[in-house]
Amino acid sequence: MDAGCSGPNDRKSITATEAKRIILGRVQPLAGWERVAIRSALGRILADDVVAPCNVPAHDNSAMDGYAVRADDLQTDGEMALQVVGTALAGRGFSGLVGPGQAVRIMTGGVMPAGANTIVVQEVARRDGGTIVVPPGIRRGQNVRRAGEDLAEGAVALPRGKLIGPAELGLVASLGLAEVSVHRRLRVAFFSTGDELASIGRPLAPGEVYDSNRYTLYGALAKLGCDIVDMGVVPDQPEALETAFRNAAACADVVLTTGGVSVGEADFIRALMQRLGEVSFWKIDIKPGRPMAFGRIGDTWMFGLPGNPVAVLVTYYQFVVDALLKIAGLDPLPERPLTRVICSEAIRKLANRREFLRGRLFEDNGEWKVRPAGKQGSGILRSMSEANCFIVLDENQGDVAAGDAVHVQLFDGLV
Repeated sequence: MDAGCSGPNDRKSITATEAKRIILGRVQPLAGWERVAIRSALGRILADDVVAPCNVPAHDNSAMDGYAVRADDLQTDGEMALQVVGTALAGRGFSGLVGPGQAVRIMTGGVMPAGANTIVVQEVARRDGGTIVVPPGIRRGQNVRRAGEDLAEGAVALPRGKLIGPAELGLVASLGLAEVSVHRRLRVAFFSTGDELASIGRPLAPGEVYDSNRYTLYGALAKLGCDIVDMGVVPDQPEALETAFRNAAACADVVLTTGGVSVGEADFIRALMQRLGEVSFWKIDIKPGRPMAFGRIGDTWMFGLPGNPVAVLVTYYQFVVDALLKIAGLDPLPERPLTRVICSEAIRKLANRREFLRGRLFEDNGEWKVRPAGKQGSGILRSMSEANCFIVLDENQGDVAAGDAVHVQLFDGLV
């Protein structure tokens, strides 16, 4: 058992900050990468730097429609007439040399003709047949995009660890690259525990509830781009749970479970994780989601999440998702900003724990405010669907009065 792993079963709970520090301090990026075509790279994480094989743009070119001229021909105190000797289009340049007293009609993106070094935009030039009249005050080099201005040949265009989005696809394509190296996909196995859980598609027996947690986790992991192994529902039997743990650890980089991590008679997850591997912690001072275990079996990271549906989502978003991103190779991890806004309703709050309430951010007469979104019980998933943020109340926060400022964390920034 290495540093940071729990010893006695009665270890005290830890703060949310400490839990996140332990998790992110221990997990490391996966080994393994593959080459993929750029259209298959969307949502993947770069395993190596993308280096520019050429200048972008490749040539000095015009940033505007207008006329390519020599700055030495321009006047500072009066107009100047120049003869138009040709045209430069994007993709079809002017092959001659711009001499003294001459200009070339040029379109946006057109390569700068030899001899020219400044663009006079068409709105300020007065055309008179084969001549243009240029007003005074045009600066040398104006409206010219220089070769390599975006990226110089040999420069790092995208660093390893970067998540590839639409802009990154376009940037890679602008370099003429057909493939990139990406980390292999993170493989995550998950299962629910509990004799009371029923699979959808059949009537409920007395005392049963439908298992929603596997579908919640499936959606979250699919959105993250993981390879997913759904191992179903495992009954509250030590032998069945041990088999499930061993099978999951053998086929996945990370295993997520829901239920069975508290102190009830049929809660076996933490004890099994300790016996098969190691447990760093299993209680966090938060609501909802206090019973959550984190540890490892062999080389596989394990997260034992609570059983209540809202607690599953809270612990996933606050502690698991960044760990998955780090293991998948993302560097740096995204920031999770908290915004301070006025709370429109009173909230009762106990000290010495961090609470994550489902909130609804809304605009009221030009001012952003927040209110709790529906009932806050940890089994009420509907209010999670109705919310668009978490109201985050820190450990030292007491009751909130209507009109007090509180911190909110937008859902859009969590994935």
